[in-house]
Formats: sequence, structure tokens, C-alpha cells
Amino acid sequence: MDLLSRVLSLVPVTGSLDVRCHFGAPWRLEQVQAGVHEIAYHVLLSGAATVEDAHGPPQQLEAGDILLFPRRSPHRLHDGSGRKARPARHVQTPFLTVVENTGKRDVAEVLCGRFLLGASPSGLIRDYLPHRLVVHSAAGKSPSASRLSRLVALMREEALEEAPGSASLVSHLSAALFGLTLRLAGEAPETPKGLLALAQSPRLQPAIDAIFDSPEKPWNLPALAALCHMSRATFVRHFESAIGRSAADVLTEIRMTHASRKLQHSHDPVGAIGEAVGYQSEAAFQRAFKRHLGTTPARWRANSAET
Repeated sequence: MDLLSRVLSLVPVTGSLDVRCHFGAPWRLEQVQAGVHEIAYHVLLSGAATVEDAHGPPQQLEAGDILLFPRRSPHRLHDGSGRKARPARHVQTPFLTVVENTGKRDVAEVLCGRFLLGASPSGLIRDYLPHRLVVHSAAGKSPSASRLSRLVALMREEALEEAPGSASLVSHLSAALFGLTLRLAGEAPETPKGLLALAQSPRLQPAIDAIFDSPEKPWNLPALAALCHMSRATFVRHFESAIGRSAADVLTEIRMTHASRKLQHSHDPVGAIGEAVGYQSEAAFQRAFKRHLGTTPARWRANSAET
């Protein structure tokens, strides 16, 4: 199984389309910090826009661009003119909120929604992606870009028509949008450091496969390096260059994700779950779990049952 499929199988992602915007310049769209289990996304259907946040310079967007904020950053989109935005009206439909102003020039259409990460730990996705991720679906000629463009067109049609079943269909399409967006981002010449870059490092693949397939084994750097036919130092250099984190960090993240899902979906004792993900004693598992997720396994299980 490829790396993206592995990650999405561990942290299932669903989607929600919330707002359809139709703006004439000047316009401005403010987005507050996303919820704990959410990743805000925007799809620029037509026109142009500028995006700003606290984690990089303003960036110009064009029609077909998909914009994600994996780290929940507050941000704003606008027409780039610097002029005061026209007043906008909000109309609630049975499906979503339509936001529009009276501007007729330089019209921009934007879909705004959320990717929902559920109650599982989201660090495996959130902490290994950049604060701001822009993917250009219209500019590429690859099969992934073509599929993403067709998906965006279908989402636009459903959002505009609001036909029977559109709300449910768009939710499913939003989940597909997440996977295809990450796939296309991973194919870019300058892949952002993190999981996307790691997926493009075939020399490291044996170690990644081992960590995902058998997180319960007592992996250490020499063992993982040997799988890749590298020295320990070379393995560390290649791994941290690609992802910006250590192999031990990734192993812990995967173990904690497996453990949290077992706590949610089984009645196995805490000690047995700890052993199943690689901890030799319940005490060691308890310490690692609390250090990583800020709560005990028992409390995590209880909170999951409440939600």
C-alpha cells in the first residue's frame, strides 16, 4: 500500500462544504482558526485572489487552485486591490450559505469547506503538512490534475444546482478532494517537506513500510537503516531531510494513532493495546500516551465514548 493510502486508512477524512461565494471586486473573506478536528479548505472556481496568513508572504491564486490550512491557521482571502470590501449579504439555503456582493468587475467564485478528521489523533496528517498548502489543479497536465479538475467541476455543479442528494454527494466529493489534492501536491517539483516529500523518497520506502506494517516491533535506527541498506548516519540525514522529523517521531505518531483507534473501537485492556503497538509494559504505554496526547488511555477511551 502506498504512503498516502496508509495514512488515510489510519486517519479517515470526511468533508463538508459550507459556503459558496460570488464576489465582485473589491471583496474580502476572513477565516478564523479552524476547529480542533478540522482543516479549512477553499476552492477558487473562477477569477483571482490573494491569500494571507501569519506563516508566509501573500500568495496569488488563480482559477482551479485548491487551498488548505492543515495547521488550523486563521487567514484571509481578498481581491488584492487593497480597497475596502463591498458589503456582502449571506443567504442560507437548505444546503449551504451563499455569500455575495453587488460587484460586477473581476468576479471571483469560491467554495469554502472543512475536512473533518474525526476523533482520532490528527498529528499524522496535520503535523506533517505545511501551514498553508496550495495546489494548482488547472495548470497541471498529469492524470491527477485532470481528475482533480473534473472533481472540482462536479462539486461546483452540485453546489450551484442543489439537487436532491447534493449535500450528501458534496460531502463525499470533499473527502475525495482531500486525497486527490495531497496526491497532486506530492507530484509537484518542489514537494513540501513532510509526508508528501517522504512519499517521493523510494530509498526510505522499506523503513516506512516496516513502521506502518509492524509498529509493534522494537524498531531502532540501526534496524531501520539496515532495511534501507544505509548507514545509521545516512539514514538519519535522508529521513530528516525529507520530512523534517525523526523516524522515532513518525513511529510514535503511528503507534499512538493505532492505539487511539483500538481504544475507541475495542474493549481490549489498556495493557494489551499498549503491547499490541510496541510497548513492553502498561506503565511505559501510559507514560508515552499521556506525553503524546495529553491524557491517559482510559480518559481518551471515555471521551471517545461520550462523543
